[in-house]
Formats: sequence, structure tokens, C-alpha cells
Amino acid sequence: MIKEEMLKALRESGDFVSGQELCERFGVSRTAVWKAAARLKEEGYEIESVSNRGYRLKALPDVVTEAEIGSRLKTRVMGRNCVCFDSADSTNVQAKRLAEEGAPHGTLVCAETQTAGRGRRGRAWSSPPGAAVYMSLLLRPKVRPEHASMLTLIMGLAAAEACNELLSRAAAGKPSVPQTGLKWPNDLVLDGKKTAGILTEMSTEVDFIHYVVIGIGINVNTEGFPEELPHAASLRQYAGKPLLRAELIALCMEYFEKYYDRFEKKEDLGDLKEEYERLLVNKGKQVRVLEPGREHTGTALGISSQGELLVELEDGSIEKVYAGEVSVRGVYGYV
Repeated sequence: MIKEEMLKALRESGDFVSGQELCERFGVSRTAVWKAAARLKEEGYEIESVSNRGYRLKALPDVVTEAEIGSRLKTRVMGRNCVCFDSADSTNVQAKRLAEEGAPHGTLVCAETQTAGRGRRGRAWSSPPGAAVYMSLLLRPKVRPEHASMLTLIMGLAAAEACNELLSRAAAGKPSVPQTGLKWPNDLVLDGKKTAGILTEMSTEVDFIHYVVIGIGINVNTEGFPEELPHAASLRQYAGKPLLRAELIALCMEYFEKYYDRFEKKEDLGDLKEEYERLLVNKGKQVRVLEPGREHTGTALGISSQGELLVELEDGSIEKVYAGEVSVRGVYGYV
């Protein structure tokens, strides 16, 4: 806790903060402050300490740690209980393990790299170390199980807004960058290329949700992708410089908490529909819907209050697509 508060104080000051001021602010001894500074240095922070002046944060490393994320959070619940790993099989697996052990609603699990990351339908998810955000959020929602799928869309909206805010900050005073959009139901796209994917899993009974785990991987600072991923992109490629992943994680939690509170009141997306559709790259585009046993095309009109994709078919009828693969013309090479 002292590490988080010390980080926040030094970052906000931008100059030296005396040891005495830190002691008084946190209600701890000078030794405790000194130990907190030493631990931060071990984690890669460049902290200058000068007699009679105090401590100054000289440089911020791009690290994903409990202290760094915690020092940036502005939420009440989301991410306040945070567990970070240098390496994990997958953050979803670890979040489900913590859920079974009784971890609270809003627990956030992050990793620098994943050895067994997965996307939808069991597809492998590339997880190189130190360049992306790999995180899973544990929820214990008091909603009906049939409404849980909407949480994927809420996370998508939150993550897209967070990416756009971070890109806007990075591009301050420079030509505008493309806006991060949403490809229903679980992808984020930039300039027609995939920047993030979401995988939601849950443990339920017929009429009760034990927990939901929403995992998301976001390409933040990746500079190049393997040949088998020709339609992938990272935020850095559009920002023109490295970005701080912990800053993005904290923004995601902030937006998610805001949207989750609104969803929880009505258990639908009626209040979020306009904001979601503003970023929906499917909207107004020709889409190809692949469902078990059939394939059809039409024009995406938007989403319903239950999160279904509304598609106008060639005969003029409107179909509600609840699940399935949806390809969008002009995105990921669908031409």
C-alpha cells in the first residue's frame, strides 16, 4: 500500500517530495518510506534521493505490477484487488482459480506474458512478453445467467474508450490518430486491423451465476507481428511512441466500472446502445454471418438492448444474431 501511495505522490509532484512529508501523509516512519523506495527501485523505477530534498521519480518503466496499477486506479471496486504475474498459463485460468478460492468481485489478474493464452473457440492467442496487456477481470454479477453475455460487449466498449483516450493523450498537439472501433462481439480494431480480443467464461447454475471471468489481450507496444497474423496491429504503431500499459489498464477499469454500474440497474444495454454503436465498425457495413450449419449475408444495423447484432437480410427482414462468427466487409481482409 505504501508503494502505491508513494508512486502516486511522486508521479503527481514531478519534483522532490521530502521524506518527512511522505511520512506524515502515510502515517509511517522514515524507515518505512526508505524501504518502499528501495522496493520500487528493485522493480525498475528510477528514483533519485537527495539529502534535505527527499525523493524524486526520474523515469517511469513500462511495468505491470500491483503497485503501478494501484497507484493509477480511480475506481471504487474494479481492480482494487489486483494480482500480477511475471508469467501465467493464462490470466483467465488464474482468475478462475482465484474465483474458486473466494476472491472478491472486481478482482483483476494481469500477466507480463502467457504460456497458454486462448481466444474464442479455443484458438491460440499470441502472448509475447512485455509488449501487450493480458488481463482478466473476475465478476460476481447479480444478474440472470442469460444476460451475462452482455458483459463481453461492456468490456469491449470500456477497452475501446480506454484505448482512444490513451491514444489521444499520446497524440496531443499532433495529427489525429485513427479511432479504436468495435467489431461485434469481441474484437477491437484500428484501421481495419485487430488490436484486442476478448474471451468471457463463467460458472453458473440454472438461475445463478457463481462468477464471470472476462479476459482481454490488447496489443499495446508490439512493433511487429508474425506472418500468420497479417491483420494485427498495436496501439504503438499509431501513437508513434511506446505507451504505458498500466495507464491503459487503469483506464479500462475506470470505464468498465462506469458502464457496469449502468448495466446493472436494468440488466440490458439500452443505456449504452448509442455509445456502443458509435464505435461499432459493423454498423452500416455488409457482414457475413457464419452460424452452425448456415452462412448468410446482410447489412448490420446496430445492436439490440440485449446485445444481439441486428442484421438486415437481402429480403428486408431483420435478424437478431446472438452468437456466431461475423465477418465485416473491409475488416481483416474481407473484401
